[in-house]
Amino acid sequence: MNRIKTILSSISHRPYPLPTGSWSYYQEWNQVLFLHWKVPYEDLRNLLPQKLTLDTFDGACYISLVAFSMCRIRPKYFPAIPLISNFHEINLRTYILNDNIPGVYFLNIEAEKSISVFIAKLLSGLPYEKADIHRTGNVFVSNNARKVTSLDTTYTVSEKIKHKSALDRWLTERYSLYLDLQHHCYRYDIHHEEWPLSEVETIHLNLNYNLGKIILTDLRPDLAHYSDGVKVISWSRQPA
Repeated sequence: MNRIKTILSSISHRPYPLPTGSWSYYQEWNQVLFLHWKVPYEDLRNLLPQKLTLDTFDGACYISLVAFSMCRIRPKYFPAIPLISNFHEINLRTYILNDNIPGVYFLNIEAEKSISVFIAKLLSGLPYEKADIHRTGNVFVSNNARKVTSLDTTYTVSEKIKHKSALDRWLTERYSLYLDLQHHCYRYDIHHEEWPLSEVETIHLNLNYNLGKIILTDLRPDLAHYSDGVKVISWSRQPA
């Protein structure tokens, strides 16, 4: 519980106050690789529910691929079960600003384990899918034969980013997840300490993700980050 108290007491980096009420889930996002691309507004707008408002940075829209290892995810009063609670994940997300609350919206989510996918979809409503994902050190490989999506990358992590740019913070310090479920929009509030970011270089990047008119296949990212990770608390969803 001391860990939870420490997380909840670290709030100076948040763009808006902590949610009220009791939190619902604990989880850890570890060894996180962020790849970011600028994309055309209209092409991205066509992929989103009408109720969600795209957020922009200096007039530009972004999509990010986030590849990481989910660890110790559990409901508040239950222990983590490694078979279910620990798995590798890849999500493609974009950036939302609804009612002055900045957040992310998942365009695609893939995870390593079938049982984790089933439970995550059941409990959260988020669009999880099964993919074959393997990770060894700084090598991350994924393949989803059904959707014909894939990632094969080798990267090197260098020095920590001591002075983050406004864009670094805009892309990472997001404390809401938006969800479109059965034609209704919801929001999950989350909280964690500020992201520790490092510079990263993709030595090898073979990517195959296409979303409508947005073709990310073999497109080098405009920006990349790496993080050792954060410990995350989340609340139950509410209408957005």
